[in-house]
Amino acid sequence: MNNSRLKHAAAASLMLCGLSFVATGSAWAQALPAGVVKGPSVEGISEYRLPNGLKVLLFPDASKPTVTVNVTYLVGSRHENYGETGMAHLLEHMMFKGAPKNRSIPQEFANRGMEFNGTTSYDRTNYYEVFQASQDNLKWALDMEADRMVHSFIARKDLDSEMTVVRNEYESGENDPFSVLLKRMQSVAYDWHSYGRSTIGNRSDIENVRIENLQAFYRTYYQPDNAVLLVAGKFEPAQTLAWISKSFGVIPKPKRSLPPFWTVEPTQDGERSFVVRRKGDMQVIALGYKIPSALQQDSDALSFMSEILGDTPTGRLHKALVESGKAAQVFSFGQTGYAPGLQIIGAVVKAGEPLEPVRDALIATVEGFAATPPTAEEMERARRNFANGIEKSLNDPQRVGVSLSEEIALGDWRLLFEGRDKLPGITPEQVAAAAGRYLKRDNRVVGSFVPEDAPLRAEIPAAPSVAEVMKDFKGKDSVLTSEVFDPSQANINARTEIKTIGGLKVALLTKKNRGESVSVDMQLHWGEEKNLFNTAIVSNAANEMLMRGTGKYSREQLADAFAKLKISGSLYRFDTTGPNLDAALRVVAHVLKEASFPAAEFEQLRQQWLVGIEASRNEPQALARTEVDLYFNHYPKGDVRAPMTVDEQLAAVKALKLEDVIAFHRDYYGANHGELAIVGDFDKAATSKTIADSFGGWDSKVAYAPITSSNEDKAPLHKTINASDKENGFYTARMNLDLNVNDPDYPLLDLANYIFGEGGLKSRLMDRIRQKDGLSYGGGSGLQPGEIDRAGSFGIDAIAAPQNLKKLEAAIRQELERAVKDGFTAAELAGAKSGLLQQRVQNRSKDSVLAAGWTRNLYMSRTYSWSKEYEDKLKAATLAQVNAAFRKAIDPARLTVVTAGDEAKAKGAASAANAK
Repeated sequence: MNNSRLKHAAAASLMLCGLSFVATGSAWAQALPAGVVKGPSVEGISEYRLPNGLKVLLFPDASKPTVTVNVTYLVGSRHENYGETGMAHLLEHMMFKGAPKNRSIPQEFANRGMEFNGTTSYDRTNYYEVFQASQDNLKWALDMEADRMVHSFIARKDLDSEMTVVRNEYESGENDPFSVLLKRMQSVAYDWHSYGRSTIGNRSDIENVRIENLQAFYRTYYQPDNAVLLVAGKFEPAQTLAWISKSFGVIPKPKRSLPPFWTVEPTQDGERSFVVRRKGDMQVIALGYKIPSALQQDSDALSFMSEILGDTPTGRLHKALVESGKAAQVFSFGQTGYAPGLQIIGAVVKAGEPLEPVRDALIATVEGFAATPPTAEEMERARRNFANGIEKSLNDPQRVGVSLSEEIALGDWRLLFEGRDKLPGITPEQVAAAAGRYLKRDNRVVGSFVPEDAPLRAEIPAAPSVAEVMKDFKGKDSVLTSEVFDPSQANINARTEIKTIGGLKVALLTKKNRGESVSVDMQLHWGEEKNLFNTAIVSNAANEMLMRGTGKYSREQLADAFAKLKISGSLYRFDTTGPNLDAALRVVAHVLKEASFPAAEFEQLRQQWLVGIEASRNEPQALARTEVDLYFNHYPKGDVRAPMTVDEQLAAVKALKLEDVIAFHRDYYGANHGELAIVGDFDKAATSKTIADSFGGWDSKVAYAPITSSNEDKAPLHKTINASDKENGFYTARMNLDLNVNDPDYPLLDLANYIFGEGGLKSRLMDRIRQKDGLSYGGGSGLQPGEIDRAGSFGIDAIAAPQNLKKLEAAIRQELERAVKDGFTAAELAGAKSGLLQQRVQNRSKDSVLAAGWTRNLYMSRTYSWSKEYEDKLKAATLAQVNAAFRKAIDPARLTVVTAGDEAKAKGAASAANAK
């Protein structure tokens, strides 16, 4: 959650937000279905209400061949009662277990290639699916959501397995120091309000919740008058509204009244402190301050405060703590919503360093903010960052449903636009005054109780009504300005111009996009096996240092320059707009060629690396994967293909010298070998000249040759690693394969892998370890072919509690052996084909994915015709061929397995089981 409507919108580009519009009203106006009432329309979004109370939002956009269906229920963890913490989140999981007309929802998602998820927060729960546009897909999604709205099974047998899955998700969070610290911050900061409880819930509540309570919770809140349905993307509005009226309209309007929520958190009467003591490899110091609801007028000003304090590298905290060497990293974010919430501000500190100076400097900077109001430059930078984020969120219909869920939870989806329109009016004085009201000692969570006659308390004002907030808001119209793009391989080939500019192979695909958006993807190649020996850390450092300063810009100025040009992403893969593309390419080339490698920034980077490497030392996932990588490695130390241990990484970073980094950049960097693809709204002729001007003649001084990999036969390894004091464990397995992307068996194995472990919740693997046995929250398999070599592999990953790792391993092996012995079914193959093919179409409708596909194709000297030929092979695959290929390639006896978990917890669980 963010701490204002403004922050909700601006942060959306970093989360799941996106918005697009078409003209509405007369363009498709006709008689509405019986009983349906039309509400307000803003910028292409139109609201409707059904007689049973369901609110519907429609915003069609034919420019991309996908549709998003999102249902937001106005219920979250703040609605839970004593002993029922985590119930809203647990119910989210149970909603995928089926309903009378949809008994296998994950299977249908997989068969249709749908992206899907559900999320739970304090005030709302939402479910969404994104899929290839078709009447069949859309009608199925609407009927399914209507079915599970009031008819989900919510059965005892499903709770028994899903409870342990949710508990494993809880245990996974317990591995993360920051996650644990945040939960403690909530519980210490609040005395009574439900925001003081983590959404994941209390472990004992998760384990002991009664099915009757869960069913009652479902019947109360999962009703049409407590939900908002949103459909975005390529669909026919009138037909869709008719379908909605038919599928959802038959649900009766509930007779019950929703329970009132009357708890108000009292004003805090003194600073508080807490300490979490657990094994770990880094330190975190955090401050928490109570702040108003996202509906309250100070909320937007506090968003500016948070951005000005917490941004990297331009923020005040970065300058005060990171640049001074006191901390490795800083952060600032708001956590609130319908009710007053928390502003969280803090720093990450290297283990062993004193925390007190960091705490004191942190408090001084934060609580001194009001006395040093924002400068015009700070305000403009924050305003620009918010505006850029909002602009991006208004150009992508695929993600808008999830983003608007936060605004819906506040009471009105139009708050997204109301907050955006207020952005230019926020003043430095408002920001400083708001900071002064809440960033004060007696409202701080980090001290001890101290009696005082005149405490400096912060009164949290009540939120105004939504009607009051919206009374002066005027909505704007919008016009569709993007083309309908056919994502077929033939059209992509026909629309793309391929050329060579200097040393770069270039693909240019122009298309009319909303907001004139453009995606750029670039790969530069330098070095070869011998001259790259012993350069792994040096080359990484050179790359990391590029954005920390050039001969023309400081790090801060670079961040501002990229924001002004609307560049988001990395130097090699970024999005911008057509009018900014020329300048964006030139500034990227400038950074690549003229990085200045400031000594102070180099030392900051070294310290951040050391903290990050140390933090991975006892992480189960890092321990297990590193062990597997080291076991399969057959390259000498120093080879760029050889993995490194934690100690080797630490030693290399400590020995790293700035002059070596500068020398590497000078000798290796260049654009005489590489690929560049640009997709979007731009001028090809002008862009070609810019590429030639920016990258032509910039050549690497060292020899280049592609580096191939090879596999070496290894006897299967089975190893268990102790990761003490970790609530969650990790399983990983791998076997080498002699496999290339052009092999006839590769598409067959791709389909088999999708069925076994890559097809989401309904894969064979997840069906067993999550749906049936309830051992794991997440897991999957992966197939990796060689592209320029034959060094392929097959792998499996999964998380589980330490005491469940042996059961998890046994279940995985049983499923793998069953798949090899008995094969897959015709229905599974049909679902895999449907899912994979629809996913590939959706990926080609994303400009960034399309550009990345072109750079890879150019590197491999091929076009998108290869993709079409590959899909033809998927379609033609028979069940006998798929089963034969899987049996030929996969041998469970060859699987190397490494698990990492707390041995004491595992032994304790085993002892308890034996005692029974």
